[in-house]
Order: sequence, then structure tokens, then C-alpha cells
Amino acid sequence: MNKRKQKGFSLIEIMVTSFIVAFGILGMAALQLKSLQAAHSAYQRTIASVIAMDVVERLWANMAMDTPLTETQLQEQSLAHWQQTANSRQSLPGLGLTLTNATGTNTYVITVDWGESRFGENDVPSQFIYSVDLYPGS
Repeated sequence: MNKRKQKGFSLIEIMVTSFIVAFGILGMAALQLKSLQAAHSAYQRTIASVIAMDVVERLWANMAMDTPLTETQLQEQSLAHWQQTANSRQSLPGLGLTLTNATGTNTYVITVDWGESRFGENDVPSQFIYSVDLYPGS
């Protein structure tokens, strides 16, 4: 008599357990997606910092030239170099570069702009700002 009342109870336990496991796997998949998004964003910020450091190196080299380039020429030269890589792919989507100098100082501000739209989001603007003081040798 007791077995009749419990008939099908194991099936309900299995269904509830399956639901809990499926919900956990779905949560792990969402966590993996967020992890990939964060890693890609970090990769793009690393590329932006490399671009900014390249501009700093160009500024130092420019100071040693007999006829130095203007800020605009340096900006255009750096942007042209980084917009297309060796395999004709852009280094950062929607790459923009701005080089400014506070008049009368040796402080340069390098701004690298790009858009993040890899994971189906609208083009989210990102920006990396790097400031450097260049002191000429005597």
C-alpha cells in the first residue's frame, strides 16, 4: 500500500534535479560570455596603450630631428601607421588619435579613441588618455 502512494516520485525528483542543473549550466555559460567580453575589452585597452606609447617614442625621435614635424604631422603619421596592420586589418575598430600640447609646456596628451561592438552591442565608444612630460636634454 505504501508503494502505491510513492509511484512516480523518483521521476519528479529527477525532473527537479535536471531543472536545477540546467539552470546552473545556463549561469556558467553567461559567466563565460562576460569573461570573454572583459578579456576582449582588456585586449583593446592594451592595444590602445601600445599605440600611445608608440606616439611617445615618435615624439622623442621628433625632438632629435633637425627639422621636427608638427604635432599634426606626427598625429597623422601615427594614425596612418596604426589604422592598417600588415595583414590589412584594422588594429582597433574606428581608431582615432589626437595629440595635443599645452602651449608653452612640454606636456603632451595622447588620446586614443575606438568603438567596441564585437559582442552585438551598439558601437560603444572607448577612450584611452595618456599624458607625458618630455624634457629636452641640455
